[in-house]
Amino acid sequence: MRRLRAECGWKRAQTHRSLARYLLEETHETLEAIDVGEETGDWSALREELGDLLLQVYFHAVLAEERGEFTLDDVATDVTAKMHRRNPHVFGSAAAAAGVDADDPAAVNEAWEAAKAAEKQRTSLTDGIPPALPALLYADKVLDRLERAGTPADLGGEHPELGDRLLALVAEARAAGTDPEQALRDAVRRALARSAG
Repeated sequence: MRRLRAECGWKRAQTHRSLARYLLEETHETLEAIDVGEETGDWSALREELGDLLLQVYFHAVLAEERGEFTLDDVATDVTAKMHRRNPHVFGSAAAAAGVDADDPAAVNEAWEAAKAAEKQRTSLTDGIPPALPALLYADKVLDRLERAGTPADLGGEHPELGDRLLALVAEARAAGTDPEQALRDAVRRALARSAG
């Protein structure tokens, strides 16, 4: 990437902001490759898309390095330290892992969320939830935060509007342990297959 930045005018002209759209695009292409792999058992597209996504990480890290902000090694060091902090049942002492059943996904998730909350010291319910997330994912995350705070979501009362009904469906999916974003993507794929068939 350093050589590309030095010898390619287009790559040299890029900034974190100008590359943001490509990061988003590559993320969505990676999600599509996961869906294809699940349907067909062919994971070659995922391999390619993960490479494209990784390229975006390298690109941003080299930009930051050029500006003296951080390096790719810093990024790797930070994520390694985070995994150690948030997975005491794997990397911590017996005392740190006490009460966390490493084979229980719900218990592991609770320990992760507790460690994250202690680190982040959030000042509001929605701190750290990007409002630009896809609407279903945003709703899911907000409902999760409300649930953790012990505050039930107001789902629209007696005559809910369409948005309220959609939010209620997200709450229903959460209660069933279903990812609403993936459920809708799967339903759209099924509708397309039925229409094509």
